Parts: sequence; C-alpha cells; structure tokens
Amino acid sequence: MEHEVFVPVPAERLREVLDDPARVARAVPGLQQDAGAEPVAGRLKIRVGSHSVTYRGAVRVSRRDDGSYAVEGEAEESRGSGSVELTLRIALRDAEDGCTVTYDGTASADGRITDLPAEAVEGAVTRLLNRFAEHLATAATQDTNDANGTDGADRTDDERAGAGAEGQTPADLGLTEEPPAPERPSAFGADRPAPSHGPEDEEDEEEDDEDIAEAAHARRTMIGRSAEEVDHAPPRGRYAPVPAPQTVSPPAPLRWAAPAAALAVASAIVAVRALRRRR
Repeated sequence: MEHEVFVPVPAERLREVLDDPARVARAVPGLQQDAGAEPVAGRLKIRVGSHSVTYRGAVRVSRRDDGSYAVEGEAEESRGSGSVELTLRIALRDAEDGCTVTYDGTASADGRITDLPAEAVEGAVTRLLNRFAEHLATAATQDTNDANGTDGADRTDDERAGAGAEGQTPADLGLTEEPPAPERPSAFGADRPAPSHGPEDEEDEEEDDEDIAEAAHARRTMIGRSAEEVDHAPPRGRYAPVPAPQTVSPPAPLRWAAPAAALAVASAIVAVRALRRRR
C-alpha cells in the first residue's frame, strides 16, 4: 500500500508531533485509549461501507536514521477471532507551503474484514490515513499558537502598559480640555400654543382628584390596623363591590289579597246587573 497526503505545515513541526507518543495517540482518529496502557494502545472502530469492525491493540512509532518513521502494530477483534498486523513507513517531504506525508507499508488480516469488499476496505484505510495526517497538522498548529501565546504572556505588566500608552492620543490620556456640553433647549422659551382645557379635560381632572383623595383616605385608615384587618378589609370608593340586587317576595296574605279583591268586585258587578234586570 502506498499513499500520499499534503498538509500545510512544515515537516519539522510534524516531526515534533511524531516524536511524542502521547500526541500521536491523540492524532489517531477514533482511538479510545486504555487507562494504564501504552500511549498508542486501546480500541479503534473502523467503518467499512455499511459495516464496522472494532479492534483492540497497540501501535509503536519509532524514528529511523534517515528521518522516516516506522510504525508497527497488531490488534484483535473485540468481538470475534480476527486479527490484524501492520507494518508502515511514514516519510515527510518538504513542499511549497507545507509538506507531503508518504505512507508505504503492508498489512495482513483475517476474520470479518476479509469478508468485506476489497475496494471498500481500501477506501476505509485511505480515509483513516488522511484523517491521521490532518490531525497531526492540527496538533502541530496548536503547539505553534500555544508557543506564541506563552511569549506574549511573559511580557510584564509595565511593558504592556507602556505599549498601550504609546498608541494613545493626547485626547485618550485626558490632556485636552473637554468641549462644553451643549445647552438643552428650554421649554419655557419656545413658542408653544397654550393648552386648551375643555369640559372633558375638566371632568378628567376632577376624577383624578377624587382618586387621589380616595387613595389618601385608604392610607390613613390602614395606619394602626393589623395585617389581617387590612387584608380582609373590603375595598372602598370606586373599587367597592357592587351589591347584588335583592328580590323582595311579598308575604303570603298579600299574595291572596289581590285575587280576592278582584273576585269581590266581579261579584258586585254581577249583582248590580241582576237587580237592574228585575226592575
């Protein structure tokens, strides 16, 4: 297997990352490190098409005399009897605005990975190597930014204050006189028409006076009273509850008086007419 990846980071920065096993472990995409194990050891899930295979193993990275790096690793399936052995060589070649990472190696495997299509397996491995190179470049860039931030933090407070004062103008330092604040236009000198008070305005003013008087009376009556009396006291004034209309029912004798009187009058009329007919 041979593969090349370009990264926009100098080769020396990538060598610093590859020389540190802990940073190499963080650059392996999807690696779950085991506590207390070797730096580059743990579980790694590889997705091949619609399938995924999880391996548990370890990888060792060592630098050669020619400047390249030798990678040796072996792993076993976490659920199954399959295994993988890897021998890889990583070489860094300077290029314009970065460097080229070259992979060259062989691998042997058995188990579930052998039942999958070869093209899908090759695509999964290529994708894994590309992401590994990108993570190496990201780690090298972060280290550069951290170093720049540390150099800036080493500056003393006096130096930072002096640098800030150099860029300030006399106005920023308060050496110039402040211009007088503009005077606010007065409403008394403006030509404003006199407000016209009509009958409706006078009624509104009277209602406002009544509300103020009621509120003052309520405050005076609440002074010296307990909290329970104030809470349970009924509201007064315009907010007092309107009593429900009471239905007055006449007593029973009065209910029968009207029909009896009508009957008596009708009987008198009938008697008068009967007497007239006899005459």
